[in-house]
Amino acid sequence: MSGAADPHVGRCRLKEEFILPKSLNNHDIYLEIGEKKVFAGAVEWPGWCRSGRNEGSAIEALLESGSRYSKLFQSKELVFEAPENASSFKIVERLDGNSTTDFGAPDVPLSNDKEPIDANELLRLPILLKSCWAGFDLAVIAAEGMQLRKGPRGGGRDLNRIIDHVLMADESYLKRIGWKMQTIEEGKLEKRIDRIRKEILDAFEAAAHGELPAVGPRGGKRWVPRFFVRRVAWHVIDHAWELEDRVL
Repeated sequence: MSGAADPHVGRCRLKEEFILPKSLNNHDIYLEIGEKKVFAGAVEWPGWCRSGRNEGSAIEALLESGSRYSKLFQSKELVFEAPENASSFKIVERLDGNSTTDFGAPDVPLSNDKEPIDANELLRLPILLKSCWAGFDLAVIAAEGMQLRKGPRGGGRDLNRIIDHVLMADESYLKRIGWKMQTIEEGKLEKRIDRIRKEILDAFEAAAHGELPAVGPRGGKRWVPRFFVRRVAWHVIDHAWELEDRVL
C-alpha cells in the first residue's frame, strides 16, 4: 500500500524517563461483559483485545493473540513481550457491556480512561497507533492479488471493501471524539489514508490537551482520548488479522 503512513517516519524518540508498563510479562486486563459476548483487553496496550462467549474464552483468546500482537512492535521505541500463560493477567476491572458489545465491538471506557493524559502517554499512544497501522498496511500488501477465504455462508468483504470499511469507521470515530474533519477530496486511496490517520493523531492530541468539548451539541458525551485510541487500535488490528486469516 504505497503512500500509507510509515510508522518510522517522523517519530519522536522516547525520552529516557519514558514510563514503561509495570512489567513486560504481567498485564492488567479488563473484561467488558455483554449478554452474548465478552471482551478481554490489556489496559496499557490498546488494540490487544479479543472476544469470546464468556470470560474464560475471552481471556484465552487474548492470551493466544499475544505473540501476534508482539509482531507489531519491532523497534526499541515500544517493547512488548507476549505472556506465556494466563497467570500473567490480573483482572482490574469488569465493565457492563451493551448492545454494541454483543454486536462485536468493545464500547465501554475504563474508569481510568477519564483521567488526564500525561506527557508519556502523549508520546507513547501515537507511536502505538502508528505501529498498528503499519501492521494493517503489511496485511493489505500481503493480500493484494490473493483470494480471500469466504465465511461459512459464503460472505465476507473483499480487500477494497475492508480498507474502505476501516477508513469509514475511523471517520465515524473522529466524530465521536468531537473532531471536525475537513472534507477529503476524491482522489488516490493513499492520500485518503494518510489524511485520516493525520486527523486521528491531531484529534488525539487536541483531546488530550482538553481542546475538544466533552459533550456534543445535543448533550451526548464525547469519547475520551484513551478510549478513542483503544477503539481505533482494536478495529484496525482486528481487520489486519482478518486479512491474514483469510488469505488463501
